[in-house]
Amino acid sequence: MATQERCAELMRQLSALGAVSRGLKRALPHDRAAGSVAVLRMLSRYGRMRTVELSERLDVDVSVTSRHVAYLAERGWIERHPDPQDKRSRLLSLTPAGEEVLRDASDLIAETLADFLQDWTDDEVTQLSTLMARLRESFDGSRPKACSRLTD
Repeated sequence: MATQERCAELMRQLSALGAVSRGLKRALPHDRAAGSVAVLRMLSRYGRMRTVELSERLDVDVSVTSRHVAYLAERGWIERHPDPQDKRSRLLSLTPAGEEVLRDASDLIAETLADFLQDWTDDEVTQLSTLMARLRESFDGSRPKACSRLTD
């Protein structure tokens, strides 16, 4: 089991990843905001879903998701279909144009990341990617328990 000291250092490193994320987002064209690309990525990964489910997966407020959905639908990058289970709701799906936009944005981000990591080996990138996937899996579907020090 990892020690609290090692976890504290990991927390500091994770906090610093915000700068990495912002640097990669700056590589995207203005009409392809990071939030919009995240919506496209979720629809590509999980398929059709309602706005509420998309909002939960993105971990953002429904109003934020709705703005992204409206923006993407106006451009023809996603479609809204009637939900056969609930006629008041709409199911969102990626269009071929949206798939192309997502591919282009992903390629641009990968190219930018490759520029930043030009002194890294493929093995180092693979190791980091593997460990980050494992970290993400540790958080999937669970909420942390309240710290006993804080709840006593």
